[in-house]
Amino acid sequence: MATAAAAMFNRGGGSKDNTMRGLVSFIADLRNARARELEEKRINKELANIRQKFKQGGLSGYDKKKYVCKLLYIYILGWNVDFGHLEAVNLISATKYSEKQIGYLAVTLFLHEEHELLHLVVNSIRKDLADHNELNNCLALHAIANVGSKEMGEAICGDVHRLLISPTSKPFVKKKAALTLLRLYRKVPTIIQPEWNERMIAIMDDPDMGVALSVTSLVMTLAQDDPDQYKGAYVKAAQRLRKVIIDHEYSGDYVYYKVPCPWLQVKLLRLLQYFAPSEDTHIRQLIRDSLQVILDNAMEMPKNVQQNNAQNAVLFEAINLIIHLDTERDLMVQISSKLGKFIGSRETNVRYLGLEAMTHLAVRAETLDPIKKHQDIIIGSLRDRDITVRRQGLDLLYSMCDSTNSQKIVHELLKYLQTADYAIREEMVLKIAILTEKYATDVKWYVDISMRLIAMAGDHVSDEVWQRIIQIVTNNDELQVYAAQNILQYCKADHCHETLVKIGSYILGEFGHLIADNSGCSPIEQFMALQAKFNSCSPNTRAMILSAFVKFINLFPEIKPQLLEAFRTYSHSLDSELQQRACEYLTLATMQTDDLLRTICDEMPPFPERASALLSRLDKKQGSVGDKRTWSVTGKEGLPSLDRSATLKRNFSAGQTAIMNGVTNGSSGANGTNGTKGTNSTNSTNGMVKSPIEELAGLDLLGGAPNLASASHLSPDWEPGYNRCLLAPEGVLYEDFQISVGLRSEYRQDVGCIILYFKNKATVPIQSFTTTLDNTSPEHLKVDIKSLPETSVHSGAQTQQMIMFEAKGPFAEPPTIRVSYMAGSLQALTLKLPVALHKYMEGAVLNSDDFFKRWKQIGGPPREAQKIFQGFDVSSSNTRRLLNGFKWGVLDGVDPNAKNFVGATVLHTTGGKFGCLLRLEPNTENKMYRLTIRATDEAVPPVLMKFMQERLTQPWPS
Repeated sequence: MATAAAAMFNRGGGSKDNTMRGLVSFIADLRNARARELEEKRINKELANIRQKFKQGGLSGYDKKKYVCKLLYIYILGWNVDFGHLEAVNLISATKYSEKQIGYLAVTLFLHEEHELLHLVVNSIRKDLADHNELNNCLALHAIANVGSKEMGEAICGDVHRLLISPTSKPFVKKKAALTLLRLYRKVPTIIQPEWNERMIAIMDDPDMGVALSVTSLVMTLAQDDPDQYKGAYVKAAQRLRKVIIDHEYSGDYVYYKVPCPWLQVKLLRLLQYFAPSEDTHIRQLIRDSLQVILDNAMEMPKNVQQNNAQNAVLFEAINLIIHLDTERDLMVQISSKLGKFIGSRETNVRYLGLEAMTHLAVRAETLDPIKKHQDIIIGSLRDRDITVRRQGLDLLYSMCDSTNSQKIVHELLKYLQTADYAIREEMVLKIAILTEKYATDVKWYVDISMRLIAMAGDHVSDEVWQRIIQIVTNNDELQVYAAQNILQYCKADHCHETLVKIGSYILGEFGHLIADNSGCSPIEQFMALQAKFNSCSPNTRAMILSAFVKFINLFPEIKPQLLEAFRTYSHSLDSELQQRACEYLTLATMQTDDLLRTICDEMPPFPERASALLSRLDKKQGSVGDKRTWSVTGKEGLPSLDRSATLKRNFSAGQTAIMNGVTNGSSGANGTNGTKGTNSTNSTNGMVKSPIEELAGLDLLGGAPNLASASHLSPDWEPGYNRCLLAPEGVLYEDFQISVGLRSEYRQDVGCIILYFKNKATVPIQSFTTTLDNTSPEHLKVDIKSLPETSVHSGAQTQQMIMFEAKGPFAEPPTIRVSYMAGSLQALTLKLPVALHKYMEGAVLNSDDFFKRWKQIGGPPREAQKIFQGFDVSSSNTRRLLNGFKWGVLDGVDPNAKNFVGATVLHTTGGKFGCLLRLEPNTENKMYRLTIRATDEAVPPVLMKFMQERLTQPWPS
C-alpha cells in the first residue's frame, strides 16, 4: 500500500529517485503507528523537518516535489497543513512533467476559489494552455475546472475555448476543454461569448465520440438557458442520432454491452426536448426513424443486467421525446403498451422510470384513457418499498386525475396520507387540495374533503392551503352555510388542530350568523367552541379568535356580556399585540353608538383574482436540480376561478384561468381576519408569488447573441449571384476558392421548390457542413426542409439540399441561409435566397379594354401604390427585360404613350389569387420612373412597390 501511494504521487517519474524512498518510508511509518498519538508525533516531526528545509531554501525541483508529496499525504489523512502552499504553486512553473503534475495536484487540494495565492498561478496556467504539450494542457484544464474562480474564468476562458476549437488539439484535450467550459459556465454564465455558439455546435459532428459527448453536454446546458441562440443544435442532434443508431457510425470503444454509446444517445434525445418540435418534414423523419429503431431494439429483453440498463436508459429518454413531439401517433401507441409493463416491473429503477414517463405522458396527452387502464397499479405504487417510487406514483396520480376519477384518487391519497412518509406529506396535502378544488362537483364533498385533509395532516398544511379554503368559502354563497356548520363541529371536538381553529375563527366570524338558528349552532355555542381553544393556540391564532369575537358583538347582541368579559380578560395579556387588540375591540364595543362598529365589522368582500398560490408553492417544491425538466407536473391547466355567484356543480378541467391568492398575514384586525395590523387584505399583494418561469422571463443570460443567419450578416459578394437567380430559374448563387453554391428552382402557383448544390472546391475534405435557414416572414412564407446536405464533403464532391417554400400571403423580405463548415477552422457565409414575391406571379395577357376596365374596378388607395424615383437604366430594352424577368406580362399598345409600359400578372398564394396591374412611365432625360401598381388585395401593392423600386434602381446582370 505504501509503495502504491508513493507511486500515485510520483506518476511520471523523477530523475534521482523513481520511487521517492523517503515518501515510501514516511507512509510506512504512519501505517505502522499503533496509536493516534504515535501517528501525530511522527507527522509533527516530519512537518518540522519540511518546514526547516523550506526555510533553508536552495531545494532542487525533485526535493520540492518530494516534500510537497509528503504534505499532500498528510493533508489527505485529515491533518491541517498551513504551510508549503507557495512552494506547491512554484512547482507549477517547473519544466519537468512530474514536478508540474505534483504542483497542480497540490494547488487543487490546498487552494480554493477565493484563496489569495490563486491569482499567482493564472499566468502559469495560461502558459500551459498555450503549450504544445497536450499533457500540460490537460493539467491546466483540470486545475481550472476544480478551483477556477470567477476572475480566473473571465481571464482565461478564451484560452480554454481556443483549445476546444483548435484543429490541432488532440481529442482528449478537446473533451477536457469542453467540460472545463461547462464548469466555468455554471459558475459564471457570462463567460461564454455569444459568437462562440456556432463553432461549438459544429464540434458536435466531431468524429471522436468522446469529444461529441463532451460538447453535447456543454451545448445541452447552454441550450436550456437560451434555446433560440442554440437552435442550430437541433438539426445536429437529429443527424448525429441517426448516424449512431441507423448508420452505425461509431467507434467500437464506445459500445457498452452491445449498446452504441448510450450516454451520447441519451444526451442527444434530451437535447431535442429543449426545442419546439421541428416543422420540417425531413428533420421530423430523421427523428422518427431513429425513435422507431430504438423502440424495435427494446423488443428484445437482454439477460445481461448492464445491457438492459443501458438499453432502458436510451428507451426512456426516447419515450420522453416521443411524448414531447406529440405528433407521432404510431409511436405513441407503442409506448403506451410498453409503459404499462414497466410500471409493474420487479426492478425498482424500471418501475420508477416507467412511472416518470407515464407522468410525462399524462401531462401532455390529449386523452388519459390509456393511462387509466393501469390506475390500480399506479395506486399500488403509493405503498412501494422505495420512497422515490412512492413519490413518482404521487406525481402520476396527480397528473392523471380528471373529473371521472378525481373522487377515487383523492380518497386513495387521503387514505395513504395517514401512513405516508413525512418527507412527502406537505406535497401530498398541496396536491390533494388542488385536486379537490379543481374537480369539485358537489358543495359538501369539497368542504368535507378539505376539512378532513387539515384534520389528518394539520402539521403539514401550508398557509396557502387553509387560506385558499377561506377564499373559496367567501367567494361562493353555496358553501357558506355548510362550511360554517362543518367547521363548528370540528372546533367543538376535544382535539382540534390549530389550523382548523384559524379557519373556524374566520368562517364563524363572517358566516356564523347564517347558522345561528340551527340546533347546536347557537351564538353562545359558537363562542364557547372558540373560547375553549384560545389558551392552547399560538398568538396569531388567538388574534384571529379575538377578531371573530368582535364580529360576534355586531352579529349577536345577546352574548355581548360574555364577549366584553373576554376582551377585558385578554386586555391584560403579556403579549403586547393581543393586549392592544383586546383593548381596541373593547373600546369599539362600549361606544355610545354602534355606527363605527357596524362599519368596521361589515361583511368581507369577495377576494380578487390573483396568481395561484397553491400552484406556485407546488412549482417551488418541484424545482429541478441540474438539467432542467422539459415538462412540469402541474400540467397544462391551472385552477379555476371561483367567483361568488358561481356554482361548484361543474367540471373545472377546461381552461387555465387565474386564481386568487391566499389570505395574507398582513390583513387588518378590524376587518375580521387574522388580526395583524397592516394593509387591507383586498388590496395586498404580499402573497403574490411568481412562478420560476415568470421570474426567468426576459432574463438574457448570454447577452443576446447575434443571429448569424439573418440578413444583417450577409457575406461580401452575395449580391451578384442573388441578382442573377432572381431573373433565372437556375444558376450559381455564390462561389469562392473553397466552395460553390449552385441553385435550381421551380415554382407552381403558390408552391416553390429550391435545390441548393454545394461543391467542395478545396483540396481537402470539409467537415461538419451545416446550413441554417432564417425566415423573416413566417406568417406569410412557409418553409419546409425536405433534405439536408451531408455533413462531410470530400474534395471535388458535391452535396445538395431541397427546400420547399409556400406563399401564404405577400411577403417583403426573402429568407437567408447560413452555410458553415470546418476546413481547418470554421468557415461560414450568409446568403440571401432568391425567393421573392414575383416568383409566385404569372404574367397575364389583357387587351386594352379589359385592362382599363379592371384598372378602374380596383380603384385608388389603399389598393394602389405610386412612387416617383431615380432609375439606373431607363432604356426601353432594359426595362422590358426586367419586367419580363419579374413575371409581369407586358401589354403592348395599351397605353396611349408608346414609351410607357403596362403590365398585368396574377399572384398565387394559399389565401387566393390576386390580380396585379402596373403602369410604368420612364423619363429618359432625367432617368426617372413614375411607377403605379394596383392589386385586388390592399396588402400587395406596397410590397410589390418596394420590390420593384429596389430592382429598378440598381444594375443587373445581362
